Formats: sequence, C-alpha cells, structure tokens
Amino acid sequence: MDKNKTIWIINQYASTLDTGMGGRHFYLAQELAKQGYKVYIVAGSYSHLLHTSKTLDTDFLIEKIEDNFHFVWVKLPKYSDAHSKKRIINEFLFSKQLTKLTQQIDNTPDVILHSSPALISYFGVRYLTRHYKVPYVFEVRDIWPLTLIKLGGYSKKHPFVKLLQWIEDQAYQKADHVFSNLPNAVEHMQSRGMQKDKFTWIANGISLVELDNKEALSKEVRDQIPTDKFVVGYTGTLGEANAMDYLIDAANILKDNSTIHFVLVGSGKSRSTLIKKAELLGLNNITFIDPIEKVQVQSMLSQFDACYIGWQKKSIYRFGIAANKIPEYLYSAKPIIHSFSGKGDFIEQAGAGITVAAEDPMAIAKAILELQSKGTIECEKIGAKGKAFVIEHLTYKKLANKLENTLFKAN
Repeated sequence: MDKNKTIWIINQYASTLDTGMGGRHFYLAQELAKQGYKVYIVAGSYSHLLHTSKTLDTDFLIEKIEDNFHFVWVKLPKYSDAHSKKRIINEFLFSKQLTKLTQQIDNTPDVILHSSPALISYFGVRYLTRHYKVPYVFEVRDIWPLTLIKLGGYSKKHPFVKLLQWIEDQAYQKADHVFSNLPNAVEHMQSRGMQKDKFTWIANGISLVELDNKEALSKEVRDQIPTDKFVVGYTGTLGEANAMDYLIDAANILKDNSTIHFVLVGSGKSRSTLIKKAELLGLNNITFIDPIEKVQVQSMLSQFDACYIGWQKKSIYRFGIAANKIPEYLYSAKPIIHSFSGKGDFIEQAGAGITVAAEDPMAIAKAILELQSKGTIECEKIGAKGKAFVIEHLTYKKLANKLENTLFKAN
C-alpha cells in the first residue's frame, strides 16, 4: 500500500495521553504513523472524558504528537457533565466546525474515518468526504441510539433519538466501509440497511510500550491492599453499566470467609452508593481505593489474585462487548472472573478464567472459591493463557495493520 497517504480520524471525544486516556484511536494513529501514513485525529478541546481540557485561543489548534501524527483540537465550550444538554449543543458545534477544516490542515485526506457514538458529527464529516471526494469509513464503538434505548431508558419516539436513528441509518448506507470493536454488531447493522460485505471487526487492544513501562503504586495505595488474603480486584469506572452491585452481593455471600478480600479501584456515579451498601451490610472484606493513573493499572493488577469484570443482563450484549479493561486484564496474566451473558467473550476464548451468568452473585462467589481452590500455580497457568492471547491477537500494532486494510479497501 502507498504509505504516503493521509488519514483523518474524526472522533469528538478522542484524547492524548496528557489530556485523557489516549486510548484506541491514539494508539492506532501512532502505529499507522510509524508505518509512514500522515495521520490527523480531530477532537473537541473539551469533553467530560478529558481529565485535562485543552485551552485554545483560536478556533483550532494543530498539535504535533510525533512524526506523521498530529492532533487537531476544535475549540468547544465547557459543560457540566455527561448528561448536560450543553453536551449535545457541543456535538452540533463540533460538526459545524468540521466544515472549516479545509482551511486548517495542509495535508488533504485520502480517507476519512468517522467514529461514533458522536453521531451528530456525521453532517460535518459527510461534507468533508464530498468536498475531498474521498471514502467515508464509519466506526461504531457504541451502537447508538440503541444503547440509549436499552441502557438509558429513552423512548424510540424521543425526537433526539429519532434524529440519531436517521443518522445511523444514513451512515450505514452511505459509508464505503464500516467497522466496529463489537464482533457481532454486523447483525444490527444489517437490520438497519447495511450490506454485510461492508463490515470488518477490529477489537480494542493494548499498547505494549505503555504496559511495559508501568509506574509503581505509591506506598499509601499498596498499604491498603491485603497481602495475606486471596484478593479479587476491579479497576475502572464504578457505574451502573458495570454491574458492581452483584460483586458486593458476592462479597456478602463470602463475608464469613476470612481468606478472601475484595479491592475496588476507581470512581464513578455508583461509587458512593456501593460504599453505602457495603457499610449497611456490615462488610469488612471490601476496600475501596481512589482512582489511580493509567500507567499504574498493571502495577495494581499485579497485586490481585483474580480480576473481576461484570455486566448487566441486557439483550444489547448479543452484539458483543469492547471494554478496554479486558485486554488490560488479560495482559496482567491474572485469572479473570467474567460475569457476562452475551457474545464475543475473550476470557472464554482464551481460557483465561471463569465466565458465569450476568447478575448472579452466587455464581460469582462460587467462581471465586473455585479459583482460590486451584492454588497459585494453576492460577498462574490460567493467567498465562490470557497474556499469550492478548499478545497474539490484540496488540495495537496488529490491529493497525487490520485497520489499514479496512481504510484502503474502500479506495
């Protein structure tokens, strides 16, 4: 392939390593740039996902990340939280500003990648693809508006939901190619009018450079983690979608087993509720730890004997899941307890732990006891399978090669 080509990735909620988590698009762009492509990520200067917003004196700022890789920041106003109406206004503003990129970026695109769930930016992206006469590649990371309906409780008849549904359908039909980190999303896409042969699955992955350069935990954090117990740990968001209630219930079932302890690391909308529930149940086998830096996550996982991740029992998960923590957990070489009822289960595929039904505290408790009974050596063997799986299939270098083929398949 012609490595001199230019790729624009448009994701309003993207971030760099110093403004947010970096994540999927940052690492994919980094790998594509190493191959010689000129890559531009276009994102909003403010979002609720950034831990440090970008201050702009002008409408646009082009920041060089490294050779061939630039970040284009679009100036947007602040809003209070993820559910703020001003967030939606920002999505319209972002889409409008995209039309001005023709005067901002010197390297014209050979292909434009548009990433959901910020569907409103479709209007600006389609203007650009028509202007430059280049392929439009649509990426789905969350299936909107279906997620709003199934998990958020919104009505299909809500005017904004109806607008998003129209955009989603248009994107499937107009895109030259569609890809997703959800393995079975193609089923939904076909039901909305997409041709099956447009679809490619590209999973979330890991950056080996980042994970191998982990940062140690502070003594204050380490001292909160028991060293003489079987520690079941979780790192990440403590929100409703993460179904942490059921892990608390499992801890309650095991409260008389003094050899097992639970460590929950992170923040989120449900954190205070979960702490209160643990207190009301009189549980002394749970420790809540404040969020840590991303570069410390592998150091935290190394303190666990088993990692936990859970989901609600929702039909939408038949399309698959794409939590960033799954590749991180797998790489840690720790056995994983996965409370999940759906498809696309990497833990099961890798043989890297035990999968039980979602929303079943008793099954979670039994899985914990089963792993504990296996002993250290057997748990290490199970964890090693997970690490081998992620290195073979889920490094961003390998995923970038797959994305490269997808982007230029449309040409």
